[in-house]
Amino acid sequence: MKIAVLSGKGGTGKTFVSVNLAITAKNSVYIDCDVEEPNGRLFLKPEKSVLEEVYTQLPQVLEGKCIGCRKCVDSCRFNAMGFIKNKPLVFPEVCHSCGACSLLCPTGAIFEVKRPIGVVESGKNKKGVQVITGILNIGEASGIPIIQKALVTKVIEENITIIDCPPGSACTVMESVQAADYCLLVVEATTFGFHNFKMVYELVSLLQKPCGVVINKGNYSYTPLMNYCKENNIAILCCIPYQEKLARIGANGELACEKDDEAQVLFSTLLDRIRMEVGR
Repeated sequence: MKIAVLSGKGGTGKTFVSVNLAITAKNSVYIDCDVEEPNGRLFLKPEKSVLEEVYTQLPQVLEGKCIGCRKCVDSCRFNAMGFIKNKPLVFPEVCHSCGACSLLCPTGAIFEVKRPIGVVESGKNKKGVQVITGILNIGEASGIPIIQKALVTKVIEENITIIDCPPGSACTVMESVQAADYCLLVVEATTFGFHNFKMVYELVSLLQKPCGVVINKGNYSYTPLMNYCKENNIAILCCIPYQEKLARIGANGELACEKDDEAQVLFSTLLDRIRMEVGR
């Protein structure tokens, strides 16, 4: 079973929920797809990690063979090539490595070279959780190739896989939830949190993924959120109150379900609820 954990905005507690679910599930797989700022490994602490570099293909131009036909420029859907001073120019930041330019060049003036954009780190922690972390190089425009590589890393299929998605509802999130059996939406009971939650719920609905809600830092009932979930038949699986002791545990790089009995029961119950929802 693959569970994707999402949030409409950063700071809602998505990783907090993800890492505690991974530990609670035992012998699980945790995949951190928040490649711009992955921090699940700070809590799960994998050992003997192995790094695998991830590359994209970047077109290069042999000026001596270019005849200035502009087919490469005209074929690029992403406007990653321009024609300046009678020669093609590549803009690496917007290139999607589709290969169309090299394929359509009539003289073979365009070839592709590997360009490193980040790494996928794999290891296991002392509790047997396999931790796979995508890490995007600073300054890179898109983390999708890293996410794709992290999601296809060899894992034990029968184990529960927790996919810690990027915040928001952009293309990287869509890529992260493609293989998920169930989506867990972590939301703050605030006006801002509710606004962004609706966007990410629209995304999982378009992808036709079953989902449920975890309300984090939910010390009071936020009526618009409760009504929205009721109107759209979204299951509210649990509500995690803000507690200083949980904040201190997280600040120390520790796991709530290992340090606090109430949290252990909460995440065990949450995992059982998810299993029930998936089994329906």
